[in-house]
Amino acid sequence: MQALRLARAGGDIEMGACVLTTMALHTILEGAPDQALDMAQGALHRGRRHASRRVQAFAKLAEARALARMGDATEASTALSRTESWLAKINPGVRDAPRLSYVTPGRLAADATEIFRDLRKPETALGWSRQAGDLSDVHQTRAVGLRMAVAATAACQMRDLDQALDHGDRALALLQRVASTRARTYLEDLATALEPWATEPQANASCNA
Repeated sequence: MQALRLARAGGDIEMGACVLTTMALHTILEGAPDQALDMAQGALHRGRRHASRRVQAFAKLAEARALARMGDATEASTALSRTESWLAKINPGVRDAPRLSYVTPGRLAADATEIFRDLRKPETALGWSRQAGDLSDVHQTRAVGLRMAVAATAACQMRDLDQALDHGDRALALLQRVASTRARTYLEDLATALEPWATEPQANASCNA
């Protein structure tokens, strides 16, 4: 909230849109996607004539995630498509937002994995996860681990235990290296998704790791 006030006081509309979008993403994780949707749409409205395409794509991606949590498959898919379009239109030399350099097609694919997992479209979710690829940058360890946990829960939705455990083991190997409330939550969600296989030795071993 302080960052948002400072952005407004400084007349930095683009920064304000970035902050508001980040607040929207946090609000989704807090379990209030309807409030997050208002924030993301507010960021889009404020930045419409002043923010770069990458900032608008960031806000639209947050909108897609909120809509997915609310179960609106049509609008979430439309918002994701618009995000992809804006990212594709970013050209070298045009005004951009360096602070959002991580908002790339790879980030979009990772978020789309979660969007379609939330919409209970696991095959589509896993397809997006494959598009995101395996980033080797050490700073991406947490991001890849979170995506693997999401992919594992999507595989559970498909009743594909082998694939769920494969992704889940990778998620655990990566996320046990970081201290993160979000990481713990995602692993707990995975453990819950694996409960139908509680009597299977390999699933039980993963849940207790």
